[in-house]
Amino acid sequence: MIWRIACLALVFIAVAVPGHAQLGIGARMSMVRGDVEAETSTERFTGGHIRALLSPRTGIEIALDRRTETNVAGTERIREYPLQASLLLFPVRSVLAPYLLGGGGWYTHRIDTLADDRTISSETSRSFGWHGGFGAELRMGRHVALHADYRYTNLRFDDEGEADEDSGLSRILPSHRGSMWTAGLTLYF
Repeated sequence: MIWRIACLALVFIAVAVPGHAQLGIGARMSMVRGDVEAETSTERFTGGHIRALLSPRTGIEIALDRRTETNVAGTERIREYPLQASLLLFPVRSVLAPYLLGGGGWYTHRIDTLADDRTISSETSRSFGWHGGFGAELRMGRHVALHADYRYTNLRFDDEGEADEDSGLSRILPSHRGSMWTAGLTLYF
């Protein structure tokens, strides 16, 4: 299901991208902290992304990551598939171009119960959350770029969560439940 959505997104981007834009695909690695309040551990994900630079100052990104973990006894396997769609805004375009990003994410968490390396039951949960952050892209020629960014995940705005008792800037800024560092390599066409 997730791969169908990613392929559909690739077709949509390829058709919607203007002639002067660049389309790129690449690999990435993420370090994800699931819940800041619960002090969860940081998990490593690997995945891929599609980037379309629509103009010198804007771009979009579709990213799909994956993580699989099996317990020591081999009786349970956890698979996570975050799929994120982001708008990238580049205030300055140069060899090292900083950017702001924001968008939505669909997070799939699947737990398989195993017996003799066979799946006997599965439980899947899905959730949606907003994300926002900042990063930079380092161009290494016309067709290759490295990027790194930091994303706040599962953003909550004041009307969605509990109101903060402070009366300052904290009332207008969103809160978040998770965060992630991402680094990747993009090949542009």
